[in-house]
Amino acid sequence: MHLVKAQAGYDSVTVAITNFMSDFTVETTPAGAAKVRDFREILRPGATVYITFLPGSDYNDTVATAKRLRDEGFQPAPHFPARSMRDKAMVEDYLARVTGEAGVDHVLTIAGSVDTPLGPYADSMQLLDSGLFDKYGVKRIGVAGHPEGSPDMSDAAIAEALAWKLSFAERSDAAFHIVTQFCFEAQPIIEWDRKLRADGNTFPIRIGVPGIAKLSTLLKYAIACGVGNSLQFLKKKSKDLGKMMSQQAPDRLVRELALYAATDPNCGIDSVHMYPLGGLQKSAEWGYAARDGRFDLTKDGFKV
Repeated sequence: MHLVKAQAGYDSVTVAITNFMSDFTVETTPAGAAKVRDFREILRPGATVYITFLPGSDYNDTVATAKRLRDEGFQPAPHFPARSMRDKAMVEDYLARVTGEAGVDHVLTIAGSVDTPLGPYADSMQLLDSGLFDKYGVKRIGVAGHPEGSPDMSDAAIAEALAWKLSFAERSDAAFHIVTQFCFEAQPIIEWDRKLRADGNTFPIRIGVPGIAKLSTLLKYAIACGVGNSLQFLKKKSKDLGKMMSQQAPDRLVRELALYAATDPNCGIDSVHMYPLGGLQKSAEWGYAARDGRFDLTKDGFKV
């Protein structure tokens, strides 16, 4: 992780937060991107932007979004959902286009949320094992992480999949990292990271953080994604009906994880991925304020 130099007068907590946010990434859907006049009005040059390929959509839309982001000066990182791939020819065409037209060398491989695979790939391991990512010169590959488990896989299956990917990475030309689902509480994330390290994980972790959104919006996404302990955390907050329509920021979560990363030499979490659930511009503005140290510390979080 690129460390931000501490400015005069910065305390250790502020430095920990700015360092933790120094390399944060965001994501967009092709439909969301179509509503953005110019990403240069929202993001800083060179930012990495993950691009979804949602069930039922056309990968050509993801290709077009990747090309646009590259043309506007950003680093596109398209999703490759295994279960949405009809056949090897489709994967190869998708890869050839994003690498050739958009200069992509960074992707995220996931199983995808399609219940029945559309082709021969039931999970990201089968997709990786095709050898196509090395063939097309992909240098950075993200794999999914689940700090609070997955409704689609048992914890044992998740552990087996990560062990396979760690082994596969040794024979791949690419550097691997983990990108997680979004969560709302730090402690389950910290416990998960420590368990992964104890089990032999060496992949750096980009932790998923919800962007700026109404509490009602966060609760809706949490229910849809089944994010375990964090869902219970949100439900407790939602009992105060006055807060349901209020804007929520992940300041407490980021502060606690930043201090963990700064104080535990064995921490495997080194960066943040922001899910712009309430809109990209608001989340990006908040992320850059946190990255720059333009905030005031509060009792247990901070306010930009």
